[in-house]
Amino acid sequence: MNSSPIKGIRRKKSLLSEIKVLVVGGPSVGKSALTVRYLTKRYIGEYDHQSENRYKHEAMINGEPVIFEILDTCPKSDKDLLAVDSIQWADGFLLVYSILDKASFDYIQRFRRHVLEIRNIGSSSVSKADQQTGASSSTIPCVLVANKADMVHLRQVPTHEGEQLAKEMECYFAEVAAAEQVSSIADAFNELGREVHSVRRRSKPPLSSSSTHSTPSLFDRMLGSRSSAGIGSIRAYARGKSDSALPKD
Repeated sequence: MNSSPIKGIRRKKSLLSEIKVLVVGGPSVGKSALTVRYLTKRYIGEYDHQSENRYKHEAMINGEPVIFEILDTCPKSDKDLLAVDSIQWADGFLLVYSILDKASFDYIQRFRRHVLEIRNIGSSSVSKADQQTGASSSTIPCVLVANKADMVHLRQVPTHEGEQLAKEMECYFAEVAAAEQVSSIADAFNELGREVHSVRRRSKPPLSSSSTHSTPSLFDRMLGSRSSAGIGSIRAYARGKSDSALPKD
């Protein structure tokens, strides 16, 4: 039986990159079903939780082991856009709507504007047009997932509307069915992980000119610098002789 590539990383969890994911969507869009499907590969159709649920899950992103910390949110209504501290906590957002519910699609657009306002207050990098349309800031990783794609006969949100919103937000988009699919749901989480890593790499400050020079080794400090002293002033250490055996200046 083939062993999982994840098994070998359990002993070094403290060394792993951690990615905090907020699963966001209006009531009854299938957020918990998607999350549990990803974590366990099992489908549970009915949920009745009245509070947020938090999970940890090990995964491989671009060949590197990571730990997803996933917060499955529980808005009380489609007016509940979640607390500021939850939004500030997250590294990335898995945005979920149901193709059967136009109001859930509208919820995602309002939530995105809410995030931009919270994370970019006073920032000139976000235009008024971005705030009005919900377009994505390049520093806010997210993916857009349309759930319940197995019930197309009841569809209220056309595919092209989801594609257009994802284009405006500059993010990954997929229509999935928690009841039928596992791989496409995993793809969405993994794509979010890759986007978080990409943003982290872009956010790293460039090395200063002073930091590009390596620290002189002990040997270099002992011999001195050619630029500050002539070669004739360098005292050579002879192998096998003690300092006391060297000629005095």
